[in-house]
Amino acid sequence: MARVSFPFSLIVFWHGFMNKIFLLCMCFVVFTWADQAHADDFIQWHTSNIQVLKGAEYRVGDRNRTVITTEHAHGHAYGDNFIFVDWIWPHDGKPTFYGEFAPRISMSKVFNTDLSAGPIKDFLLSGMIEKPNHRKVRYLYGGAVDFNVQGFKFFKTNLYVRDNPDLRGKTWQVTLVWNRPFQIGNTSWVAEGFADFAGAEGRTQPHQFIVPRFLLDVGKIAGHQEGKLWAGVEYSYWHNKFGIDGVTESHPQLQVKWVF
Repeated sequence: MARVSFPFSLIVFWHGFMNKIFLLCMCFVVFTWADQAHADDFIQWHTSNIQVLKGAEYRVGDRNRTVITTEHAHGHAYGDNFIFVDWIWPHDGKPTFYGEFAPRISMSKVFNTDLSAGPIKDFLLSGMIEKPNHRKVRYLYGGAVDFNVQGFKFFKTNLYVRDNPDLRGKTWQVTLVWNRPFQIGNTSWVAEGFADFAGAEGRTQPHQFIVPRFLLDVGKIAGHQEGKLWAGVEYSYWHNKFGIDGVTESHPQLQVKWVF
């Protein structure tokens, strides 16, 4: 399985092409798998997974829903890329989707220089496009700092300028992403997740979206390959959801995750 990177400058500057870019990025997840021979020297690592989540008591939209998420991440000669798409099935209603594509360019790799210092692992340029169902693409751009934190597989911080074309003005967003494997007896677990902290933009309020997950390696327990099949709980806390003043969502979701 192989991937190619997407030009970061398109994400940051070419606002008029955002919808087309998003569709192309999603296509990359499919058609670049076939080009393994040309990508072996460029792609340094890659991982993909499918998640199934079941939750209830949502505050905006249908109160009960099932979400199927596809994720892919890879590191390449100049940085890393991450893409995911949520397919959302309400209890009653038509399915919708939401997707993000987040490329980052490593300064250490570009300049072939070790920029690590103390807990800092690397400095990066970062960007993101968000594509909600039936809405305009939102774009973010800025920088990132990756940290070496003992026990963590990774701990990443991204600082963005956030610009939603449906709202007046711009704002800021800080996104944290983490992954920490650990053992309890003979069982393997992972504590992972993300957190978004965003300022007010247009008519919206500042909002915080914090999503930790605790997953058990059930494949290992069943005697199959380790690190492939996980199950557990994802907890979602969203204060001022979508920037709506006073709408706070707080609920657990059951999750099954297959890594391939």
